[in-house]
Amino acid sequence: MKKLVLLSGLFIFSISMIHAQADSKEIQFGVKGGVNLTKIIGDDMGDVKSRTSFNAGIVVEIPISDRLSLQPEVFYSGQGFDVKEIDQDNIFDTDQNIEYQLDYIQVPVLLKAYLVEGLSLEVGPQFGFKIHEEFDFQPNSDDGDIEINDEDSYVKDFDTSVAFGVSYKFDNGFFVNGRYNLGLTNIFEENTIFENVDAKNSVWQFGVGFMF
Repeated sequence: MKKLVLLSGLFIFSISMIHAQADSKEIQFGVKGGVNLTKIIGDDMGDVKSRTSFNAGIVVEIPISDRLSLQPEVFYSGQGFDVKEIDQDNIFDTDQNIEYQLDYIQVPVLLKAYLVEGLSLEVGPQFGFKIHEEFDFQPNSDDGDIEINDEDSYVKDFDTSVAFGVSYKFDNGFFVNGRYNLGLTNIFEENTIFENVDAKNSVWQFGVGFMF
């Protein structure tokens, strides 16, 4: 499944150069990137700190009407959280500076509604495929990485969320956007020590992009 998502993304990118500019009524393709502010939320998580990471990928916008479009995307998203101080209500109780990294290939399918020319609201489901997981005890250096393989992981390989956002697209194809992704399902596997832990992904994204 992961390979299928990646190959689909590469296919979309490979044909993006032959399509029209951002103000066209035709299907448009583009690239995007930006910063992530991400954490895990839930009744059992306590006060975990946000991890700062990035996202990068490709988009396609398919017009439905003058004001509505469908926008599927495929992008890398660095997620997870930081633990920087002792918190007695936190299941990850520690006095060390630890970054828990959960990286995904995210595939949202968004409905875009244009309020005025260029300005749109976005909402839709998002499907996440975990591609990497590790603890980093020294986030500001190249040391301290402990990679977690599939056999030792308690985190599910698949995640679902809903995305809400706003975007502004200029006539030259350049666009800016902000988005919030709220996890709908617990990230931890069943039949593990974290089975009943309430923990969901929560991600703010701010970025820029260009439609070809």
